[in-house]
Amino acid sequence: MLELIIFAGLAVVVLFQLYSVLGRRVGRQPEDTPADAAVAAVKPARLEGEEPQAAEAAEGVALSGLAAVRARDGSFDLPRFLSGAKGAYEMIVTSFAAGDRDTLRNLLSPAIMSSFDAEIARRETEGRTETVEFAHAPRADLEKADVVGDVAKITVRFLAEFRSRTKGPEGEGVDDRRTAELWTFERNLKSRDPNWTLVRVDAAEA
Repeated sequence: MLELIIFAGLAVVVLFQLYSVLGRRVGRQPEDTPADAAVAAVKPARLEGEEPQAAEAAEGVALSGLAAVRARDGSFDLPRFLSGAKGAYEMIVTSFAAGDRDTLRNLLSPAIMSSFDAEIARRETEGRTETVEFAHAPRADLEKADVVGDVAKITVRFLAEFRSRTKGPEGEGVDDRRTAELWTFERNLKSRDPNWTLVRVDAAEA
């Protein structure tokens, strides 16, 4: 009888030790996972230093405007772009007046170059020359931006004041002008060429 009591006691001790080891929960259990953690498990994590727009694009969110441009080109900087656009505007206007086709070809799309070239040829046929002097740097403001396929398109509103001097068979003429125009630039985002090309010119309200 005493031996049975001793064996029963040993059995209770052994079973208790097994439960203390096998019955203990190790790590986080499914019921311990909060709802936010479950969502995070299937949602792409934003990489350190990644632009918010880029992360949204990775999640399949449709982007537009500057967000779409920045998502495809992380180095895009709007103030720097507008500064470059103002420089391009002055260069194109002065080169067009001077009939500098070589400079224009590097800045214009073939369609725009064709129309500019036709006007330059007309002036040459008529024996006219022209020079342009800006009163001050033109004003450049973002009008709109978007990405179509692999092409980024940005439209800039330019306000400018300049003096045009012309010479022709009838003599010289001076014309002070104030212009408001919408210029659309584009760039292939897959290209290594960082330069933007003028593809459209429209009149705008001042």
